[in-house]
Amino acid sequence: MTPRARWVGAVAVASVLAISLTGCRGSAQSGGAASTPGITDTSITLGITTPLSGTTAGPGTCTVAGVKAYFGAKNAEGGVKFGDGKTRKVEIKTYDDAYDPQKSLANFQQMTSDGVFAETSGLGTPTNRAFREAAISQKVPQALVMTGDPLFSNRQQSPWQLGLVPVYQNEGAAFGKLLADSGGTHKVAILSQNDDYGKGYVAGFKEAVKGKSGISIVGEQTYEATDTSVDAQITQLASSKADVILNAMSVTPLAISALQKAQQIGWKPSWFLPSNTSSPTAILQPGGATAYPGVYSVSFAKAPQSPAFAKDADVVKFLADLKQYGDYKEAPAFPHCMWSYIAGATLDKAFSTMTEPTRDSFMSALRNIKGFQAPLMLQGTQVDTTVEGQPAISSVVVQKFNGKGYATAAKFG
Repeated sequence: MTPRARWVGAVAVASVLAISLTGCRGSAQSGGAASTPGITDTSITLGITTPLSGTTAGPGTCTVAGVKAYFGAKNAEGGVKFGDGKTRKVEIKTYDDAYDPQKSLANFQQMTSDGVFAETSGLGTPTNRAFREAAISQKVPQALVMTGDPLFSNRQQSPWQLGLVPVYQNEGAAFGKLLADSGGTHKVAILSQNDDYGKGYVAGFKEAVKGKSGISIVGEQTYEATDTSVDAQITQLASSKADVILNAMSVTPLAISALQKAQQIGWKPSWFLPSNTSSPTAILQPGGATAYPGVYSVSFAKAPQSPAFAKDADVVKFLADLKQYGDYKEAPAFPHCMWSYIAGATLDKAFSTMTEPTRDSFMSALRNIKGFQAPLMLQGTQVDTTVEGQPAISSVVVQKFNGKGYATAAKFG
């Protein structure tokens, strides 16, 4: 080969290499999200693993419906505007874990294979805990999960996680404060789930009534989340003659049967029920809750069943979005539909300040939301993700069942 031929060949190779490198740079710049799975210049993919079958399928189905309703409406408007200036459509992939931790772990592994950007809104403490460590090791956001477990809001222990709903202790404390502020004399019975869920409620409640001479805890019973009946526990607690029961229970059928059993044996205390098992239509009506002097719960979301919100603009839009985009034709029986709609709005807020198409940028944006009044939130509550050890929503309003829905409880009794 002549020197000129070698020179021409070298130039040709250099030109091809330059074109190749330029092409790579162009690809990375035009698709800056190329190195992060689940996000492109035009779309972002979120995954939800939640119970879509089994005893908690009702709330689980709602966790999907609310997110789909929110982003379905946004997509129809053209998409979500991100902090990097691009507008993206939000795609949702759903996975059924039947409230089984092993299945939720398998679902997370499938999500990573499916190229999901972040997991969000999944229901349950054991199911979310099942893949928490895997999410941390793989640096996949586990954002706005539907559990009050404080672990998910501890930034040191859970750097890629954040809870949405108030921690269990906050709800329990709200009940305790309401009772303590009544100034009356009350005997309290406690039935709690034998796990972190139940223990959190009880701890918060006990701390709030500590030192109140007029309040005494006269009986405590626990049950397992896998139990099919709590009749024995209710019968035992009834013998205490308590006039109040704190029922820290997450299983819908058991919540109904507990209300029914107490009536059958002639025990009619006032009830404190967690926010996730206090649905007027799905639990209180079949449980015969109107037979009791008072049924109390806590909330941060407007309830469509409440006459006070029948014509509320947020509620009207939510119900329309839920029907059209969430594949949920009836008025929601569970609050999780509203919660996940709020989660969608909170994710939208984070996307709007997310300056780079990366998971790091997303988590930074998610942890810097303050004073955000998301659609459907009750007056006096807001999204604040900046407080260490607290979920996105830490404020709640205590409400009393009025036969159809709930009204704010100014006092106990």
